[in-house]
Amino acid sequence: MIRFLFLFAFLINISFSTAQVSQEKPKLVVGIVVDQMRYDYLTRFWDQFGEDGFKRLVNDGYNFKNTHFDYVPTYTGPGHASVYTGTSPAYHGIISNSWYDKFGDGFVYCAGDDSVQSVGTQTRAGEMSPHRMLSTTFADENRLYTQMKGKTIGVALKDRGAILPAGHSANAAYWFNGGQEANWITSTYYMDELPAWVKEFNDSDKAESYLKTWNTLKPIESYIASGTDRNDFERGFTGKDDASFPYDLKKLAAENGGYELIKATPYGNDLTAEFAKAAIKGEQLGKDEITDVLTLSFSSTDYVGHNFGVNSKEVQDTYLRLDLALADFLKYLDAEVGEGEYTVFLTADHGGVDVPAYLNSKKIPAGYFDEAGFQKNISEFVAKEFGSEDLISNISNSQVFLNYEMIAEKDLEMDDIQERLSHWLLKQENISRVFTRDNLQGGSFEKGIGSLIENGYHQKRSGDVVFVMDPGYIIYPETGSTHGSGFAYDTHSPLIFFGKGIKKGSTFEPAYITDIAPTMSALLGIAFPNAATGKPLYQMLDK
Repeated sequence: MIRFLFLFAFLINISFSTAQVSQEKPKLVVGIVVDQMRYDYLTRFWDQFGEDGFKRLVNDGYNFKNTHFDYVPTYTGPGHASVYTGTSPAYHGIISNSWYDKFGDGFVYCAGDDSVQSVGTQTRAGEMSPHRMLSTTFADENRLYTQMKGKTIGVALKDRGAILPAGHSANAAYWFNGGQEANWITSTYYMDELPAWVKEFNDSDKAESYLKTWNTLKPIESYIASGTDRNDFERGFTGKDDASFPYDLKKLAAENGGYELIKATPYGNDLTAEFAKAAIKGEQLGKDEITDVLTLSFSSTDYVGHNFGVNSKEVQDTYLRLDLALADFLKYLDAEVGEGEYTVFLTADHGGVDVPAYLNSKKIPAGYFDEAGFQKNISEFVAKEFGSEDLISNISNSQVFLNYEMIAEKDLEMDDIQERLSHWLLKQENISRVFTRDNLQGGSFEKGIGSLIENGYHQKRSGDVVFVMDPGYIIYPETGSTHGSGFAYDTHSPLIFFGKGIKKGSTFEPAYITDIAPTMSALLGIAFPNAATGKPLYQMLDK
């Protein structure tokens, strides 16, 4: 009898423990990537945020204040892939948005795939898939764990922002095709025809409604966390003499890509949030006990940053409006999935540099790298040193690709070319570091820029010599901001977890973007993505 009671108690205990584990799993995971969001946007605009958007995530979630990318380049494609695979370009293979294919002798796009067709448009904008990403995402692992019963849907204005996070086994990924169409589209990689709910959304004229006047959400005098509205550091839109509020988008559309213009305003984020809500309802996400995943990227912040720069009124207004969109979206999740039944994380795919011309005006070292002059000079050097300009196949993404066939034909030594070229590169103005293929394949850099280069270096896809520019120096026009470096302005990103299974708190302990996917896998009790190198963020998970 005693043995039976012990056994009965033990079985109840096991059942209770299993129930606890099961209850910890959210019905829906929403991964939010804000394109080009620097960490300091959280603190800079904090006083003007409402209580239900960014502040709700921070105050009721767990905030990792010292989160960085642990690789370069810090671009959109690699960023989205790294967030969801839990590893760096060295393993997932997305080494840039586009890169030189040294075996195919041409450029490839990270999501491009001419073996599939467009769905929802007659253009080629739908010829996309995740086939160039070499590893799984945590969304893939969730699909496998649930025997493909847990759904995965990817949503973003940018194709790569929708496709790469959702992974290889996603039910669907949708992105926005502007031009004269204003439709959300996909590819035959996922389906042959758009679902009824997507067709209904496209037919609703929701996108068209955002071609309206863009003025500041609040009085412009209150925008004290950004520079003057009229300045010399912003590009603006074709058809408007200066880059200052207000912007008549309906009037400007014809000269700025038609409905593409929506992407370059905060209304692109509003449109994305509305489509994401339609996806949750249309796909019945979070409606049962099997965890679904929605990958959601807000791309307009990147377009605005590139156009107007980090310190612009336009960027500040875009984040204040995004705050409202987030608040509304969280309330929608409360109602549709259930408060406390979902988990959200919010991060970025990279940061952004202050406009170098603006920094110069404040006596801060920064500038613009003369790419055309550099290409000319390096060609002349190679021709003089080795007797042929054809030894270099391509220079892109701060990498030099050597022509192996020509080197063999001339019976030259690869090591000698790399070393002499790297020595020449170091003598060039505004180049501070140089790494050769031999360095990166044979070395092991534990910290510093060498470690970032190594983590972003894929032996099969990357070049033979990699160079690093001085802080604040970019290859870009003299207006607007960009990104891509391993410096803090590009690597320091927000990382907030919120919702089911997440305790409240914050930390300044170092965390990395590659830790996100292993953390979500640990939360869900599923396998890590197959090439994961990050670690679970135990501070938040331990209770």
